[in-house]
Amino acid sequence: MTFLVIVCYDVVTETREGRRRLRRVARICEGVGQRVQKSVFECRIDAAQFDELERRLLAEIEPQEDCLRFYRLTEPVRLHVKEYGTFRATDFEGPLVI
Repeated sequence: MTFLVIVCYDVVTETREGRRRLRRVARICEGVGQRVQKSVFECRIDAAQFDELERRLLAEIEPQEDCLRFYRLTEPVRLHVKEYGTFRATDFEGPLVI
């Protein structure tokens, strides 16, 4: 069973190492979800994938400087997410049109 997780992060980028951390965190999130804002990703994942994502991200951030948040949305997701503006998230549960 999969669920929707919102991943939000704020990585301090005042140092070279901070900028590297930011790129690594973004790369990890890009591998499992879709970017909906600069530091916000939507991930449709199962419990094992969530555990792996959390472990990988915690290994990258610096807890004394950075911030990492996970939000698990309960079903039905359409009741909890409202979208405005030009970006529309991909509906991974809907029909695939090629």
